[in-house]
Amino acid sequence: MSDRKPLMPKATAVWLVENTSLSFEQIAEFCGLHVLEVKGIADGDVAQGIKGLDPVTSNQLTREEIAAAEKDPSHKLKLAEPKVAIPETTATKRGPRYTPVSRRHDRPNAVLWLLRNHPELKTSQIMRLVGTTKPTIAQIKDRTHWNSPNLVPQDPVTLGLCSQTDLDNEVKKAARRLERERKEAEKEAIKAGTLLPTEETTAPAAPSDEEGFRPTAEIVQPRGADEAREETPAEEEARVFAKLKELKSDAPQEEDEEDADASPAETSPAEDEDTERSDS
Repeated sequence: MSDRKPLMPKATAVWLVENTSLSFEQIAEFCGLHVLEVKGIADGDVAQGIKGLDPVTSNQLTREEIAAAEKDPSHKLKLAEPKVAIPETTATKRGPRYTPVSRRHDRPNAVLWLLRNHPELKTSQIMRLVGTTKPTIAQIKDRTHWNSPNLVPQDPVTLGLCSQTDLDNEVKKAARRLERERKEAEKEAIKAGTLLPTEETTAPAAPSDEEGFRPTAEIVQPRGADEAREETPAEEEARVFAKLKELKSDAPQEEDEEDADASPAETSPAEDEDTERSDS
């Protein structure tokens, strides 16, 4: 496909469909359109109301070139050399897509179609394709749009809101993004470590004498609570010191209790004299 394209691709495609026997692939390649888009023009679903532009009278094609392409389906149409040199224009940043006023009421239907048929598309991609706003897409997703009960999914290409080439490019871009995210997630899972598949952990044990047997996983039973854990030297030393500290703290308490028991039995001399006088 050459870099140069006709000045009015859709109008030229309409004329070629109506006035020549060229194949859809030849017309699509010459006009820079998708094959399905050209087929839609032939069926009357796309480019309704667009008047065909004769590329011969506009000096873009010659009769001989069209005749050669009609005879040979593999022949590629080539633009005629321009009689006036057209200066090359610098590529400018593409602005927001303009939607005609007569087509703006169809944008919610196109958004609903994209959400159902291409859920992998990001909101920014839908905005580029249809020319709508982020709040509108969010309302259609949440079914809070004011006209939500009456929305009918419709192909944006059929509605003329975008071309099939643009839609295919966005879908391919979304597929590459999903594939890249999947590979990154697999790398993260490998770094973090993953559990064995259920088929390996729950499969019945095969006899080891089978030829080619190689165990893939071993199920370890949980350790019982009655199993005593082996004591480390540091823990043993701490336990001995704690026991000695308890014994030291218990010894003074026993001496105090013995003194308290013996003190009531001892009596003073004055008390003995009073006792003798009362007896006499």
